[in-house]
Amino acid sequence: MTDNDTTAHPAPVMRRRSNDSSSLASPRAFVRVFTGPGTLGGLTRFYEEVLGVERDMWFSYPEKGLALATVGGFLLVEGADHDVAPFLDVDGTLLVDDASAHLARLTARGAEVLEPLHQVPTGSGFTARHPDGTVIEYVEHRPTPEGL
Repeated sequence: MTDNDTTAHPAPVMRRRSNDSSSLASPRAFVRVFTGPGTLGGLTRFYEEVLGVERDMWFSYPEKGLALATVGGFLLVEGADHDVAPFLDVDGTLLVDDASAHLARLTARGAEVLEPLHQVPTGSGFTARHPDGTVIEYVEHRPTPEGL
């Protein structure tokens, strides 16, 4: 994936305007949009044109067979049906300042952890079901070892 190419490739690639979410004053919510293989570039352009903003993150996630981009409040996820299937039951994604702190607050208030805190290409995250049944992925961004 290059700056002009958002399709998935075997080698992991990451581009972010901001690689550290630790200074976020409040969580950034993303609506998830799933798209088939080879369509992320066109979908990204659509959202850029409609929202009047450029993507601010794009990366491949080879271990999961995915490529992702964010444009405004949208998290665009490209992958084959079998690769995106595990992610379809999640209602949304929140980019947070500190995943561990959010995990502690959620579990103290009765949330069910569906996927424990683990490393993701952008930092770390977990998935929890809130007491009302809403399923949210919580993710914090941190710089990669390469500084990306």
